[in-house]
Amino acid sequence: MAAEQDPEGRAAARPLLTDLYQATMALGYWRAGRAQEAAEFELFFRRCPFGGAFALAAGLRDCVRFLRAFRLRDADVQFLASVLPPDTEPAFFEHLRALDCSGVTVRALPEGSLAFPGVPLLQVSGPLLVVQLLETPLLCLVSYASLIATNAARLRLIAGPEKRLLEMGLRRAQGPDGGLTASTYSYLGGFDGSSNVLAGQLRGVPVAGTLAHSFVTSFSGAEVPPDPMLAPAAGQGPRVDLAACVEVWLERVCAHLGLGAQEPHPGERAAFVAYALAFPRAFQGLLDTYSVRRSGLPNFLAVALALEELGYQAVGVRLDSGDLLQQAQEVRGVFRRAAAQFQVPWLASVPIAVSNNIDEEELARLAQKGSEVDLIGIGTSVVTCPRQPSLGCVYKLVAVGGQPRMKLTEDPEKQTLPGSKAAFRLLGADGSLLLDVLQLAEEPPPQAGQELRLWPRGARESCTVRPAHVEPLLRLWVQQGQLCEPLPSLAESRAFAQLSLSRLSPAHRRLEQPEQYQVALSEKLQALVNRLRALGPQ
Repeated sequence: MAAEQDPEGRAAARPLLTDLYQATMALGYWRAGRAQEAAEFELFFRRCPFGGAFALAAGLRDCVRFLRAFRLRDADVQFLASVLPPDTEPAFFEHLRALDCSGVTVRALPEGSLAFPGVPLLQVSGPLLVVQLLETPLLCLVSYASLIATNAARLRLIAGPEKRLLEMGLRRAQGPDGGLTASTYSYLGGFDGSSNVLAGQLRGVPVAGTLAHSFVTSFSGAEVPPDPMLAPAAGQGPRVDLAACVEVWLERVCAHLGLGAQEPHPGERAAFVAYALAFPRAFQGLLDTYSVRRSGLPNFLAVALALEELGYQAVGVRLDSGDLLQQAQEVRGVFRRAAAQFQVPWLASVPIAVSNNIDEEELARLAQKGSEVDLIGIGTSVVTCPRQPSLGCVYKLVAVGGQPRMKLTEDPEKQTLPGSKAAFRLLGADGSLLLDVLQLAEEPPPQAGQELRLWPRGARESCTVRPAHVEPLLRLWVQQGQLCEPLPSLAESRAFAQLSLSRLSPAHRRLEQPEQYQVALSEKLQALVNRLRALGPQ
């Protein structure tokens, strides 16, 4: 998939987005005559993020794009030659120039899948030298994407299904690539859209946005619109001087609110008129530049009611400071009374959006019953993942030349599971998730109704399970460098993520002190682990 044929390709990682030791190991493999030896790695995480009991798999689309475009350019090879020993044989660099991923096979969880500790997000097999070189970029592409998707899913669970969530953290993100990744995968995790225009262009993320305080404060009220005339929404009838109509409505609105007509800020009103002239069918007001009650609200109502006379409906307001919950309730009350006073029913339900450093705790407050908030914009708390800035994914060798490999370490948590594996999800008769099973790829898959003896990870005793349904988890996406099936669209993966989350039990889905989901090993895999542990260092 050439980058020039794929607009998303401009966001793809490059082969040298890697750690130097990948190149030094590549040289070591090549000198040892092992460059073409068949090998398999697994990419997984050890603990669920944020103290929760689940993660969402994400980043596969970026990985596939990276693999299909993988090729070291002359400039890449020349740079590697400058940082490797000067006596490195030229034939090694010729080998690098010829590298691609035509021998690489990838099995993976579909994007949006529930993922649990130790279950591979990706299985990558192919020539040892190549699949070693892929470690760092694949980790980079999967770890942050999955972390963001999981964080967004948590925020969606807190907000509930009715509140609209907008990601608006580009200016707070870890650089341009981090911003694009966050906008993309927060949408996959359950947000409704993003303020990031590039995410809309490259990834198809719905984009939304209104105006900033700078737009409002740039107007003093002395400005004269070059063309204040606005035609009716139906397209028939004379054009009307919107600014003059707003001034007439301002008198009525202020009288209704018990304010003097001079209290609302004229510059704010001029800004609202200018915005309404540019977007008569999508007028929104930012209410808190000066004073919500004494300025933002009356100015917004005057413009909205002037537009209504011409057949247009304002589409929303935003609050960006203060006690957002209380202010939203007060604003809703004003809208309802104004709707009744001026006989404009739709005014009572104008959507209210809020923003301003919203974290999980504030989101829970805004999502509570009786909140009048309709849309919540979240920036820093979604893109920076402040509760846990890294998922901690690892990429570990599990087989070479068809033989299992296992990392034996003094830290039991960092020991790896050997061998090429398959993964399955066992379900009860009601479709509930029982546990995930890892077994050797050579074993026959578990069958529904079959009693299985399994070894839950971290447990000292085995257990028996009789699943009513069995689902294979890992799908073949790339075989010998070729895409096996079209990747789902981002919107399809988003829908799949919400379906996946709905299948979690409340005990596993709750965000504080959840019940941990079990991952178990087959008897044969457990026996292999025990045997390799017993052998120890050789």
